[in-house]
Amino acid sequence: MAFLLNTSISSHLRSSSQKTDGALAQSRRGFHVELGAREKALLAEDSSLRRFKSHKKGVHRLKRIGDVLTVVVVAGCCYEIYARVMMRKDAQAAGGSS
Repeated sequence: MAFLLNTSISSHLRSSSQKTDGALAQSRRGFHVELGAREKALLAEDSSLRRFKSHKKGVHRLKRIGDVLTVVVVAGCCYEIYARVMMRKDAQAAGGSS
């Protein structure tokens, strides 16, 4: 019973996705309009804004530095926790044997 339910649902989903794919493809072709002068001017590169543009290499390097710093901070925190636990164990062992 579950198998029949599964196959009917999957066939329905496949048929509905094929219908929407065809409708989207048709609508994209039907409504294509060339850009006007204003749109082209807005999309053109502006030299005065060039210094605000993010560069992929710089952004990638900055992300990498951030990732490294995150790992270093997490490792430092783990080490501090480990050191405090060991100090506490040593203090308990020294206090318990006295």
